[in-house]
Amino acid sequence: MKKLLLILIAFFAITFSFGQEMYFQTGTNFNSYDFKSAAGPLSVPLQEKTGTTYEFGYKMPFRSSKFFYSIGLSLNEYNAISGSVASNYTWNTTYIGLQNTFSRSIIKSKKVHLDGTIGLGLSTIIYGKQQINNLVVDIKKADEFSGIFLTPTVGIQTKYKIKDIGFLSLGYTISKAVNPFNTSQNKLSYNTKQLLFGIHFNVN
Repeated sequence: MKKLLLILIAFFAITFSFGQEMYFQTGTNFNSYDFKSAAGPLSVPLQEKTGTTYEFGYKMPFRSSKFFYSIGLSLNEYNAISGSVASNYTWNTTYIGLQNTFSRSIIKSKKVHLDGTIGLGLSTIIYGKQQINNLVVDIKKADEFSGIFLTPTVGIQTKYKIKDIGFLSLGYTISKAVNPFNTSQNKLSYNTKQLLFGIHFNVN
């Protein structure tokens, strides 16, 4: 995964070397699964589990300096856990995707910016394992985990200016990833809250 992340960073650095802003964000996903099965509800409820998120991309303003559009490549871990006295279960998945975000400046001073954000991501699974006690199963090709997931997001981000170099940021988003193209009887969606730390560089 580290090698893939370095490749993505190099790709965007070359492609958008003349952009307005380059950014890198990382943080924690707080995930919960919504799972519906043809066999009925699960006997043991799924519980929230954390994962890691990365995003590297490019941000540019519209005609008004209050509105911005960002496009980035993202890696997200969507994980869950469940269990009982007899058995325990874990699900660990990683998705690669394209994130589109629109932001509006709410507060803008010389040092501090506060932005509201909405977005839509598209992603697909690149890693997936299910563990039941000591048995590990690859779930990357399972219908409910594979395919294209659409992820609408809404959030808020505060940025602190670092001289003329760029900004440091702290953000919070909520999202729900769904696969509208899944025609199987098993349906899965991901509810995610993200806490994000970012670094942003001005590029002229």
